[in-house]
Amino acid sequence: MGDKPLWEQIGSSFVQHYYQLFDADRTQLGAIYIDASCLTWEGQQFQGKAAIVEKLSSLPFQKIQHSITAQDHQPTPDSCILSMVVGQLKADDDQVLGFQQTFLLKSIQGAWVCTNEVFRLALHN
Repeated sequence: MGDKPLWEQIGSSFVQHYYQLFDADRTQLGAIYIDASCLTWEGQQFQGKAAIVEKLSSLPFQKIQHSITAQDHQPTPDSCILSMVVGQLKADDDQVLGFQQTFLLKSIQGAWVCTNEVFRLALHN
C-alpha cells in the first residue's frame, strides 16, 4: 500500500473499517461521525451523530454483508478526502443488490471522521 498516495491509503482504510463495523455491529459506527455530520440515505436527510447512528441502527434487517466492487479516493483543496464506493450488499435472505456510497472524510484532532455521506441502492426502475 506504500506506493499509493496517502489519501488513497487513508480512504481505503476508512472504507474497510466502515464496512467491517457496519456488517458486524452498525450501532458502533458513532465513532466515525461528529455532531455536524450529514447523511443522505436513499434521499432521506439526517444530521448529527445521534440521528445518523439511530437511522443506521434501525434499518430493517438483522444481518448484512457488503462486497466492495470498486472504490475511488480524491484529495480535496481543503485537506479532506472524497471517497466513492460501488458494491453489492446482501441483507438477511433478500436478493443481492448493488449500491453506491460516497464519503467526505476530514481529519479532526488527528482522527479521520466522516462529515458527509450519501447512500443509494442501484435500483433501475
